[in-house]
Order: sequence, then C-alpha cells, then structure tokens
Amino acid sequence: MPVPPRPWMNAELEALRDTVVRFIGAEITPKIKAWSDQGHIDRDLWRRAGDLGLLCTDVAEEHGGIGGDITHEALISMELVRGGGNCFRACRSIHVIAAHYVEAYGTAEQKARWLPGLCSGELIAGMGMTEPGGGSDLQNTRTKAVRCQGGYLVNGSKTFITNGSTADLLVLAVKTDPKERAKGMSLILFDTKTAGFRVGQRLDKVGLHYSDTCELFFDDCEVPEDALLGGVEGRGFYQMMEQLPYERAMIAVAGAANVQYAYDLTLDYTREREAFGKRIIEFQNTRFELAEIKTDALVSRLLADHVIERMRDGTADAEVLCMAKFWLTDKQSEVVDRCLQLFGGYGYMMDYPIGRLYADGRIERIYGGTNEIMKELIGRSL
Repeated sequence: MPVPPRPWMNAELEALRDTVVRFIGAEITPKIKAWSDQGHIDRDLWRRAGDLGLLCTDVAEEHGGIGGDITHEALISMELVRGGGNCFRACRSIHVIAAHYVEAYGTAEQKARWLPGLCSGELIAGMGMTEPGGGSDLQNTRTKAVRCQGGYLVNGSKTFITNGSTADLLVLAVKTDPKERAKGMSLILFDTKTAGFRVGQRLDKVGLHYSDTCELFFDDCEVPEDALLGGVEGRGFYQMMEQLPYERAMIAVAGAANVQYAYDLTLDYTREREAFGKRIIEFQNTRFELAEIKTDALVSRLLADHVIERMRDGTADAEVLCMAKFWLTDKQSEVVDRCLQLFGGYGYMMDYPIGRLYADGRIERIYGGTNEIMKELIGRSL
C-alpha cells in the first residue's frame, strides 16, 4: 500500500527538505559520537544552521526568521529524526520554543535585542522552568524575583535545563509575588552573563548525552526592569500555558517520526542479517512484528499530520494535543523497544542508531508535561 502524501507539503517545503538533508549529512552525522563524548554540541553548528535559515523558521522575517509556520518546523524536526540528528533536534527545539516566547510576548525592544541573534545562531536560548523540588507543577516555582532599585533581584535554582551551559538567554520562570500561585508568576529574559549566575554540573542522563542538561543557580542576580517579559508582572503562568500546546505538538510530531525511523532501520537490518541460514525477515515472527510496526507507523503519521494541519490553521484543540503527545510518545517507546529486539545483541550497542533511539527517546514521555499529566488533562473533560 503506498503511503499517502502529506497534505501540508508543498514545493517550498520540498526545497527546505533538500537543504536540511544536506545540512545533516555534512554537519551532524559525522560528529554525533564526538558530541556525545564531550556532552554538548559545538557552537559552530548553531551558526551554520542560522546561516541556512534553519533556526526559528516560523519567526517573522522582520525579526530575523524566514516567516514560515509550523509546517517548516515540523519538517525540520522530522528530517533531523530521519537523519539521525535527534541530538540537535532536542537542543534546537528548546531554542525555538524560547524564541516563540520572545516573539509572542516581548516588547519591541526585547524582540530587537534577542530575536535576530537567536535566528542567526549567534545566540543560544534555553527555558528555565523546572526546579529541584518540582517539574510539572509550575505554579509551585520557588525561584524569586524581588523588586530592587531599577529592576529585580533573582534568587533560586533550576534543574534539567537543556542548553544550560551554552545558553546566552534563558526564559526564566520566577515568582514575583510569592503569596500567589499562578498569579504570582512572571517570566524574565535572563542574560546568562549576569553576575551571580552559576552553571552547576552537566547531568549524567540515560540518553541524549550530546545535550548539555544542567543545574543552574541564581545568587542575587540583578536584572533590569526591562528584562520582565512583556513588561507586566503576573503573566508568566498564563504565557506558559498558551505556549505549551506548541511544545506538545512538536513532541508529538517527533514521536511519529521516530516510529517511522525505527521501522525503516529495522526493515533494512532484517533484510540483510542472517540467522540459521536465512534472513531474519524470513522468520514469521519477524514479519508479524514488522507488519504491526508498519501499521503503527502509518497511524502515527496520520495523527501527526492532523496535528500539523490544525496547528497551521489555528484550530488545534488542546485536548487533542495532549492525546497526540502521550499516545505518540508512548507508541515511540513501544515500537523502538520491539525494533531493538529484532536487532538482537547489536541493538544494545550505542554504535547502532536503534540503540541511541532507545536511550534518547525515553525522555519524550516526561518532558513537555508527563504523559500522566496529559491523561489527567484529558480526563477532566470526561
């Protein structure tokens, strides 16, 4: 059965795909092992991506982007998966999300200061949300920003921060009114050159070893008043809730791409690998497994396409995005595990892409809101 064409693709996106594929082959594939060993991606990659217009593609041209939409971001994300570039996809996604906050809520001065550099790759961004005492419960943020003469004094800590040691900008969640929960939260555009800011250890993760995930500490960090995102206190929680659907959509799209990539890798391997005098694909169990996984890949693709179209049209339903996020990342974990089994002992080796998929993909069910939180949100409408 032929795979149906993607309804949102067009000639412009096909040209973008060609650029992305060449970029991955030249700049990412040869360096994955080195980045994994050193624990972070070389800064030069960001600049090269920016030179090609591959950062912040759905940011307006006037701010340094290419004026695209979510279809551009979805295509890049899927091609990074298919090309083995999940390492850059994870870091780039956080960078793009941070840029979205600046474009959506920033003042004219904030946009002019940060967006051109984020689009060109001269600057790298991170999201400072998660704290040692809590993850999904953002209203319980303990990092404080207390008013002082000319600005705010920031004190607290964050953990599990992607791009933590390389970021120039953090979209930082703080409490400007500790007596309140949601209404007491604000977002600050935090310049990491600020005195009192300190990067802790790079965290030793199960996967995504090429992503610098860190603890961050803020000790009497004085930031100017115009660092407050949008210039209004108390809007931070609502800004985060408005942007989470985009993040969850992109996680879902990547989940579907990873299902397809795992299937493609495994189909190729079982056609070539022999055991007991015949190719692995000739065993009935292998064909049954791959038949089910091929079906999973098609269903995942159709759900991802639905999400992309609804996001593009502005008709995305938050509940459906929660469904897509949890189902596609659960399906990714299930499929990758089944595929790894068909690789046998080689699947357990990190030199094989399926091994990296297994380790790297486990986080997808946790970040962007855990899958349990997704089900809780869906359950509220029952």
